[in-house]
Amino acid sequence: MADDTDSYFMGLALEQARQADAAGEVPVGAVVVKDGAVIGSGFNQPIRLNDPSAHAEVMALRAAARHLGNYRLAGCSLYVTLEPCAMCSGAIFHSRISHVIYGAADPKTGVVESVMKLFDEHRLNHHASARGGVLADACGSLLQAFFARRRGFSKSQLAD
Repeated sequence: MADDTDSYFMGLALEQARQADAAGEVPVGAVVVKDGAVIGSGFNQPIRLNDPSAHAEVMALRAAARHLGNYRLAGCSLYVTLEPCAMCSGAIFHSRISHVIYGAADPKTGVVESVMKLFDEHRLNHHASARGGVLADACGSLLQAFFARRRGFSKSQLAD
């Protein structure tokens, strides 16, 4: 269950996701938090940057690493609006993020709980705790609306 702190930071990640949406990118946003303060934020930008690695999580990790002057982000939490994919999870592990809190599950590419449980793989040399469902409805609705627009559906057609 989300507490007020989790809801607050996920709300900031949602603001990042809305920036991605406004830019025509898949609306996923992320923030990195250390000691109660945001030290990095990012949103999906692979189209704009012509960079397949420019997912929200990676952008936020890069910003946080620049802020700290260190690629290791021990003691930090990552809030992201969508369950991380394998690529982002690898970056999360290598950065030494301590906690991942995400909104909506991703049944196609999510590797915390959906497609596989990579965060439970104890043969890896670093582990981050992970849990989902924080503001899941708001995170999922933003994604659903984005893809409905791309497919030419209206909100009323989605309700059917």
